[in-house]
Amino acid sequence: MRPRSAIFSNSLHLLLFLLTFFTTTLAGVSWANVDFTELTNLPVGLPYSLSILAILTAHEFGHYFAAKYHGVSTTLPYYIPIPHFLVNPFGTMGAVIKIRSPLTKNRVLFDIGIAGPLAGLVVTIGVLAYGLITLPPKEYIFTMHPEYMTSSAWPEGGLTFGNSILFYLLGKIHYGSGFFPPMNEIYHYPYLCAAWFGMFVTAINLMPVGQLDGGHILYALAGSKRQGLIAKLFFGGLLAIGLIGFLPFVDPAIGFGTAGWLLWALIMFFLIKLKHPDVPDTEEIDHTRKMLGWGTLILLIFLFPPVPILM
Repeated sequence: MRPRSAIFSNSLHLLLFLLTFFTTTLAGVSWANVDFTELTNLPVGLPYSLSILAILTAHEFGHYFAAKYHGVSTTLPYYIPIPHFLVNPFGTMGAVIKIRSPLTKNRVLFDIGIAGPLAGLVVTIGVLAYGLITLPPKEYIFTMHPEYMTSSAWPEGGLTFGNSILFYLLGKIHYGSGFFPPMNEIYHYPYLCAAWFGMFVTAINLMPVGQLDGGHILYALAGSKRQGLIAKLFFGGLLAIGLIGFLPFVDPAIGFGTAGWLLWALIMFFLIKLKHPDVPDTEEIDHTRKMLGWGTLILLIFLFPPVPILM
């Protein structure tokens, strides 16, 4: 007979998953510009919610199975639902797992840290590829914005997703063979919207600080001293981008930074911490892991959007 605490814990994971499925489905309905309070509209939100959940699940189970492979005790993912009409329009704040036993070896730390972002990114690219293959024609947007039919050009401004290098390049490649929507209309395309979110979440996790995935990877690659130094430099860069975000109040033509990064930098400094906790076994990892690790950290450059969202 299973302990009551285990049954309660598994029930909690399932409940959070179902709630996140519901809140992301509502978000998907809202992104499609239809009434999310009408239950008959719920199927409209499924392409978005299933894509988001596939990305988050791949990421967290990447960590989970890597931990199980090394005999590290860990929980199942805790999904974090949030109604899209509150602070976060995506319907979720992501998902997390909790490592129950200490990580004592560099190799184990590296494998668990890198498995999540790589698994999540593979699914993200798959979602984006499917979205590009099935991208509806330009006229699709008229079903949500009929006023565009009489406009010579689509309006700029409004809710606009910021480009990362990778998202921009993949969009340009597709544009060479057809239509690609502007960044202030991406959220109307569920697979593109979910893929953008997946890249953004991966970028956040690959930041080389504290116990974020990037911090795990960099610590295993470079050791405590160099990880701490790089984390401080990254923190300084994020502070700079955040402060630049205030310049549009002086000159509206300046649109590189965003003040939101300033808040995230403060969260990293006070809550996540910059320096990774020491691991007892500092044995150097093998060459294959080093190549994979540095390559994954370089991906942050291609995934990082200097201005994630403009309103």
